[in-house]
Amino acid sequence: MAGAWAPFPALATAAMAAWFAAILLGAFPGAWRRRASTVLYIAGEAMVVACLVRLWIGLERPPFRTLGETRLWYAALLPLCGYIVEWRWGIRWLSGFCSALACVFLAVNLAHPEAHDKVLVPALRSPWFVPHVVVYLVGYSLLGAAALVSVRGLWLEMRRTPGHGGEEPAGAEPATRLAVLGFVFLTAGLLFGAVWAKEAWGHYWTWDPKETWALLTWLTYLVYIHLAWDRRLKRAGAFAYLATAYLVLLFCWFGFSLLAAGQGSVHSYSG
Repeated sequence: MAGAWAPFPALATAAMAAWFAAILLGAFPGAWRRRASTVLYIAGEAMVVACLVRLWIGLERPPFRTLGETRLWYAALLPLCGYIVEWRWGIRWLSGFCSALACVFLAVNLAHPEAHDKVLVPALRSPWFVPHVVVYLVGYSLLGAAALVSVRGLWLEMRRTPGHGGEEPAGAEPATRLAVLGFVFLTAGLLFGAVWAKEAWGHYWTWDPKETWALLTWLTYLVYIHLAWDRRLKRAGAFAYLATAYLVLLFCWFGFSLLAAGQGSVHSYSG
């Protein structure tokens, strides 16, 4: 369905340009720069949302079937999470980092366009399809923000090694809050998926390879929450754990499909 995807290259390019301009303006002091940066962030977000709306209308189905479609959702949700966290907890740099990561996902879609059609396999014609994918993508966005906070924290920790000095990194509390909130959404996604699987295939859980990797991702963050609750991780250890956990998440989402086991999964939306 090429027509539904046709506006994407222009809108995605404009959104990336707006976000990069916002990042540059936000790097300098000044009230007017701050306001202009906010306007550009909102403009970029609006363009990505417009892509999603156009795609949904053109395909006449929820655009969650292919990896390219979910990447587009992620590019919309990740900056939104960054804006909300910046407003709620005052992590001023996070919206810029989230927008930059969203640009990576948009660039991947530009470099590897997909074929889109209106067809949904019977298993996807379920009322659980949309809530299952949406809560997972929101969770992925929050955990992506947690990873960005952690990577920056690790970088600041390295700059503070003897003889370097540098900016004092914040504690791991903001990253932990994001991880806990993201974990809640992962849990909801697993539960919704189980109900959906019962309706579609007659079983809540079949140990399908995709299901197994989703469970491993969930357990990875569960372990972190337990370690953080018991205060068994120092600041650098917490940052390193969350940064590594995000790689597990990305493999479950994208890398898994490259394996032989992923080709036969019933949970491959693009299959």
